[in-house]
Amino acid sequence: MAGTSRKQNTVVDMILSMGLIVIAALVVYLFIPNDDGEPELRRVDYRVELLTARRAASYAVAAPEGLPSSWKATSVRFQGDKFEAWHLGYHAPDGEYVAIEQSTQRPAVFIDKASQGAEETKTTRQIGGRTWVRYTGDHYDALVHRGDDGATTLVTGTASFERLEEMARALKLA
Repeated sequence: MAGTSRKQNTVVDMILSMGLIVIAALVVYLFIPNDDGEPELRRVDYRVELLTARRAASYAVAAPEGLPSSWKATSVRFQGDKFEAWHLGYHAPDGEYVAIEQSTQRPAVFIDKASQGAEETKTTRQIGGRTWVRYTGDHYDALVHRGDDGATTLVTGTASFERLEEMARALKLA
């Protein structure tokens, strides 16, 4: 009989231990804050890169002026090799992504890459004294301007055409 009592105590002790572990896990889960939201996007200061690009590029580099502070610049880069590629990415006020892309790369290749495969439409818009062609795609839509200086400019991203046009209106070339 003594052996049966010891086995019963071991089983009871295991069940009590498991119960305590489950209670502790529930306390940790319920009372320790969990942040399941989107991470805060870091705003970047692109002034130095913009000045560098404007000095180095063979074309007028585009950047917005006068956008509200609710537009948050999140990425910037200028690659002066091969195709002089300029990129400036923004988090729009509605949470969508908008990017300015410029390059002297062959337009068809550059547009396909920067717009993630968007297709040209027959729709054009006059914005800021320039003609922009609409492109629509599964991932990104785009407004495309082919400049006389050999550079192609895209305003592209996940945002609506209204947001893309807002960015295109804010662009200043220098």
